[in-house]
Formats: sequence, C-alpha cells, structure tokens
Amino acid sequence: MFVITADQIDSRNDRDRAGEMIAALMAQFGDNFTLPPDQTAGDEIQMLLTDARAALDLVLALHRSEHWSIGLGVGTVRMPLPDSARQASGQAFVGARDAVTRAKKADARFALTVEPAEPAEPAEPAEAQDGKVAPEHRPALDADEVEALLVPFLLLRQRRTSEGWAAVDLLETGLSQVEIAARLDISAAAVSQRLRSALWKVDQAARPALVRLLEDLDNATTGTGPST
Repeated sequence: MFVITADQIDSRNDRDRAGEMIAALMAQFGDNFTLPPDQTAGDEIQMLLTDARAALDLVLALHRSEHWSIGLGVGTVRMPLPDSARQASGQAFVGARDAVTRAKKADARFALTVEPAEPAEPAEPAEAQDGKVAPEHRPALDADEVEALLVPFLLLRQRRTSEGWAAVDLLETGLSQVEIAARLDISAAAVSQRLRSALWKVDQAARPALVRLLEDLDNATTGTGPST
C-alpha cells in the first residue's frame, strides 16, 4: 500500500492550507482513496491508497502546489483499517513518516521510503508450475533508485511556467491544440511551442515507467510478483 504524508512548508509564516488542500484532493481524486486525506497534526495531512498510479498523481498534485514537503511510504498496513488515516498504522505509515522528515531537507521536497513487510511466520517457498521453486520477488530498483528517478521528474515539472501549465492542463482535458489556441487567444504554433517548452511529451512518457516501478516496490513488500 501507499501512504502519503505531506507537511506544509513554512507554516509558521503562512495560513493553514491543510483544509483547502484536502478539499482539492478529494474533488480530484476522491474515488482513489482507501483512507481519504486527514489532517493528522497541525499543518500535516496523510492519506492511504492501494493504486500506484493514483499515488503518483497525488504526489504530483501536492508538489505542483509548492506548499508541501511530501513523504511517500510503501509497505503493509495494519488491518482492519480504522475510519481515518490518523488512526491507521503499519509499516507504510512508518515509511511515510521517515520520508516526509527527509523531504523537508531535500531539493525537490520529496522522499520515498519502503519498509518491507516481515512475515508473521516462515512460509514455504512457492512452487512454479514446472515444479521448480519460484524465487522471492525482488524489485528491479530499490527505493533509493526509484527516488533518484522521481526527484528529477518533479524538478522538471517545477520549472514549467504558468503559460506551459495552462496549455498542458487544457490538452489533458482532451482539447486539440487548435481548440487550446482559441481558448487562450494565441496561435496554434504558440500552443505547440508552449507544450514543447513544458516538456509535456517527456512527462507523459515517464509516468507509466514510474508507476511500474512503484508497483514493483509495493509487490516486493508483500512478496508477490510483478503485475501483468
């Protein structure tokens, strides 16, 4: 599972943004939460998800706002789940706590921690269909390596201008570049240039790979194989 803990940056000199951030996340991602965003301590919010794609999208949304240090924890969660994220516990929550602490000092204000689940008792190794013992699943990249790929991706998006975001946001609603040009009252060529400068194609190409890497880390904490 994926736990995101986000701590507001410089909250002593800013208003409390937790409530409005929670409302924005619920409006955009409401159906994706296993436990919805919860204000856990002062200016901090926490949430639980099972889907890697949704977890990445939430990290991107929080990072885009530029008001949060973001910790992503991957691991197991104690069952049964309580009614709120603030009452939940487990290794994914421990990982998110460690990650957000490191994120406060990181250039991208993001960090990732994976806490492998410890089996309650030794389990017999699974057998493959041909009778051979199936190897324990190990992720292709470890947490540090996945974090090292996510950080430049976040920093790349951070450099996107407001004009670039305007073009990208409209494109992602399904509008054509000609329609975007009419909406923004600029030429189609200018729209194309904004999308190139925003590195939109790079963004779109990278996301599926990052999702697969997060899925791989999650599978490793449960001992299951990669998703198909």
